[in-house]
Amino acid sequence: MLVHWIWLSTRPGLSDRGKTVLLQHFRDPEDIYFADSGAFSHIGELSPEAVEALQDKDLGSAQEILAVCRRERLQILTYRDAAYPRRLQNIPDPPIVLYYKGQLPQLDATAAIAVVGTRKASLYGLTTAKRMGYQLGRCGGIVVSGMAQGIDAMAMAGALTAGQPVVGVLGCGADILYPPSNKALFRDTEEFGCILSEFPPGTAPARWTFPKRNRIISGLSSGVLVVEAPEKSGALITARLAAEQGRDVFVVPGNIDMPSFVGSNALLRDGAAVASSGWDILSEYQSLYPEKLHRENEPVHQRAYPDEVPKVAEPEKKKHLKKELGTDPIDKGPSEPYSDVDETKLTADERAVVAVLRGGERLVDEVIAETGLTTGKLLAVMTMLELKGVIRRLPGKRMILK
Repeated sequence: MLVHWIWLSTRPGLSDRGKTVLLQHFRDPEDIYFADSGAFSHIGELSPEAVEALQDKDLGSAQEILAVCRRERLQILTYRDAAYPRRLQNIPDPPIVLYYKGQLPQLDATAAIAVVGTRKASLYGLTTAKRMGYQLGRCGGIVVSGMAQGIDAMAMAGALTAGQPVVGVLGCGADILYPPSNKALFRDTEEFGCILSEFPPGTAPARWTFPKRNRIISGLSSGVLVVEAPEKSGALITARLAAEQGRDVFVVPGNIDMPSFVGSNALLRDGAAVASSGWDILSEYQSLYPEKLHRENEPVHQRAYPDEVPKVAEPEKKKHLKKELGTDPIDKGPSEPYSDVDETKLTADERAVVAVLRGGERLVDEVIAETGLTTGKLLAVMTMLELKGVIRRLPGKRMILK
């Protein structure tokens, strides 16, 4: 029964490896629940503390977790379920229970790439993370990440704009919005992908939970891409776990003078593969998934810029240049934006968005209301218009014609 799976998964003192060893010796968690202490004496991987925990037959806590899952609409996936990803099942210490929201993609049917990096990323790192996420999605890959601020969030946002499902792995319960600033990303991920965790609902984020969840991020994936990581970074833990699990490790080269790239550049020194585009990564797996992965013919100069990135001071030379040129007579006020758009090169959805923006800047929600596009479709349209140089995103989820 499901309650016995939850009971086994929450036994204190019992390691993840110990849980899978028990499942190799017993038919299912219900058999483990009804076994006495003598039944565990021949299993060398179990500590005395673990055997003692297995003698606690109280199901109250497990039943409470089940009740919360029903209330919060959390789905539960066990180690023996057919939908449990085989990649994750084959690591040395897989979680025997996963809690998730949304729809779990068929991760074993295509290449899944974990994209990780620092929370305090540079503008270059944020821009590159979103571009790589977008390209991975456009080429048929699935992006897996930790939903943290910075690199994780930008990579997932890029994949979502490409119309591809994503998987976010949390270091807390799947019912907890953390960090709160990623509320929109959580909403879109739940709608167009999956948010999952091995921790029961209500588990707060803690220092120890994030390194533990990293083995799931790499375990679900064919390879791990490190975009920007300082010398001491959780992304390096994920890269190390990936190597131990037999996964490929890819790295975006970074400025050797920036501390935030010390860790990722060290991975390159130690033999990680260089990646400058999503296809650099996915081409490694095309022979395994020929029907799923395809090269996207996109000029290398095109970029999917993040919605919210730190503001960077304008170079002094550019300020002087503006002052010398003054205001061009063709310039117009914000209520009447100037835009030289060749609409014959736009799709019907793109033309609909442009028509709305001809009246001035708009909130994303306003554009959704006026065009009738879904959130996911609008994100994809916005990205393509941005790549074509038609629109510009503004802070506060606003956009305007260039």
